[in-house]
Order: sequence, then structure tokens, then C-alpha cells
Amino acid sequence: MHSTSNGAMASARRALIPAILSALLFSAVRPAHAQTETVLHSFSDNGRDGHTPVGGLIFDSVGNLYGTSWYGGTYNDGSVFELTHRTHGGWGEKILHSFNGNSADGFGPFANLVIDAAGNLYGTTCFGGTEGGGTVFELTPQESGDWTETVLHNFGSGKDGICPKSGLIFDPAGNLYGTTYQGGAKGAGTVFELTQGTSGAWTEKILHSFDDTGDGGNYPQNGLILDSSGNLYGASNQTVFELTPRATGGWTEKLLYVFNSDGIDGFDPEFVIFGADGNLYGTTYTGGTEGDGTVFELLPKATGRWTEKVLHSFNGEDGVFCYAGLVFDAAGNLYGAVVEGGTYNHGTVFKLTPQEGGNWIETMLHSFDDKDGSYPWNALVLDSAGNLYGTAESGGAFGYGVVFEIKP
Repeated sequence: MHSTSNGAMASARRALIPAILSALLFSAVRPAHAQTETVLHSFSDNGRDGHTPVGGLIFDSVGNLYGTSWYGGTYNDGSVFELTHRTHGGWGEKILHSFNGNSADGFGPFANLVIDAAGNLYGTTCFGGTEGGGTVFELTPQESGDWTETVLHNFGSGKDGICPKSGLIFDPAGNLYGTTYQGGAKGAGTVFELTQGTSGAWTEKILHSFDDTGDGGNYPQNGLILDSSGNLYGASNQTVFELTPRATGGWTEKLLYVFNSDGIDGFDPEFVIFGADGNLYGTTYTGGTEGDGTVFELLPKATGRWTEKVLHSFNGEDGVFCYAGLVFDAAGNLYGAVVEGGTYNHGTVFKLTPQEGGNWIETMLHSFDDKDGSYPWNALVLDSAGNLYGTAESGGAFGYGVVFEIKP
């Protein structure tokens, strides 16, 4: 059991999930074709399994899936899990690490993991650690089959950020980058870098502190992407931003787009990704013509700020609240998940297909009905065959969330 302070933290965790919580001229809706959804794993509350998986998934080089759960594990403070193919079919789950809120390893992992060339896993927890503001951790596989956790950084001093809700990315040199939801010099979140020294220890540097005044963005909930020149991109409150390293040191923030206050072009942007055309694509949690969220494209222009085009506005029937990021397939189609709405109001998976003339057609791939999962929060991943994999926060056989696969 947790102390009173940890109980308050747990209440904050529960409150955090819902708190995170002319376009139609450019898109149309196509009815769903025959798609097959399979639940690969239903999480349970048996004291050993994870539950409430709100983070996305990643593959390793041999096709195993890895993810995090917000709750569950031995101490009910969250877990890191692995799913592997069984020889005779199906998938088997293994808990690699159970977080313990009464110790220094943090608790409440919200985001996806990242894997390095050696097979080590890296991630974040939103709470806990020695300073109470969350952690960056590494899990290293051992010959015995166990995994060893190392905390690389503890947040909570305030100026170095509080509550990293996002996943991490690597640059080519092996440095890690991420965001914190709060903290920093101005209290409204940060972008940070972790660099490993020759001794093996990691050092954190704040690249940017967000301000909660003006239109500069604040309280970033999601991760970053990196271009080939070493510039960082992300979304924060009502903005999409770029951070560029200066030759003299430090980083310069540039706002690429500020969403309108009326919400027609979207409201509360989430993850962004690059397309093959060099444009940025992303989602907004709400806004659009129906107020239920959008998929948008940003196109660069010579004046510095980018032009936005809404590719699709959700209308409730095809989903409500698009928090998850997007993924492209090799043919240039976009895939994503919507937290609520759809046929049964438990969320959807969709596909957007580009058309000549710049329009996009939406195809509903799946509506969750609670028995097969409810409320998919995070981005999907594609395998080499074009199958989609993701997590849903709740539902499934035991009501505590699922890992699912959708075959086209």
C-alpha cells in the first residue's frame, strides 16, 4: 500500500488520463471493408499482469512487441511488458519490470518505449523517482532472461522538468530527447536532452523551457521527431514548434503554426510526423468542423510559419478525441486511432488514403466494442506485412485493456 502522498499521486494519475483528453470539403468517409481484429493479450488485475496500457508499442528486430502499462505489475504502479510469438500460435506475455512507487525507480509510465541496437529499452515514468517528478529509465536484458532497470535521470527539482509523459527518441550520436509536461524555468514544461558520458552516467540539459503566456505553447504531452539536420519538432498546447541548434550553443525555438482560437483548424495538437514529401502530419484532440478532432497537414513556406490544411474532421460516428499519433505505410496511406466514438463509443481505428487533387478518403477499419478493447490512446505500429498493432486502455476479457492486431 502507498502512503498518503503516494495515494494523492495515484489520484492525480487517474485524473490525468481524461484531462489529456471547411475540413469536410477535403475529406470523405468510406464504410469499413472486411478488417480482422485480433486481441493478442487481455490484461488482468491479478497482481502479476500490467493493466491500463495507454502507451504505444514498438517491435524489436525479431518481431517481439514491447509496451508499458499505467497501472498493474507487482506493486500496481505500472509495468513494462513483452509479447512474443508462441511456437504453436498466439502470443505470450512476460512482465519485464514492475515499477514500485515506494522506491526510487518511478511509477506511472504513460508513453511508448524506444530500443537501441543492443536491445536495451528506454522509457519514462510520469511520477516517482528520488525527486518525485518522474524518471528516465533503461532496461537491459540479462543472460538469465531477466531484465535489469537503471534510472538514468530523476526529475523533480522543478527547473529540470516534471512529469515526462512522452516517449524518447535517439539522435545518431546516441543522445536521448524528450519533453516534460510541467516544470522548467517558467513552469510550463521543457524539452530536454540526455547525454551519456565516458563513465556511463547520463547528464540532462534543458534545451527549451515553455512559457504559459502568449502563443509560444506550453505543457507538452507528447514526444519529438528529428530531421536529418538535427532539428527537433513537436506539438505543445496550441502550437507546432521547431527547435534548431545554434552554432554558438543553445537552441532556438520557432513556431511553425499556431492554431486558431475558434478551433476550426483543430484544437490541442498532439503528435506530428514527417511525410515523404517533407510536410508534417498530425492530429488534434478536439476542434475541426464538428469539434471532435482532426488530422492535419503542415506545409512549409518561405516566410517561416507553415500553412495548415485539415485532411479530415472527425464527427463522432467515426471517432471523438484523436490523441494518438499517425503512421504512414509504404503507399502513403495514414493510419491512426481515436479514443472514443465510433459504432459503440469505445474508439476506432481509421485509414486516410490520398486522392488526386489533394483530397483524402477516410476508411473506418475498426470500431471497438469493449469486449475487444476500449479507448485506444496511442499510435499504431505496422509490421512488414502491413498489419497494425496497438493498445486499448480498458476493455477486453478482464476489463483492464488489450494489445490488438488489425489485419487489412
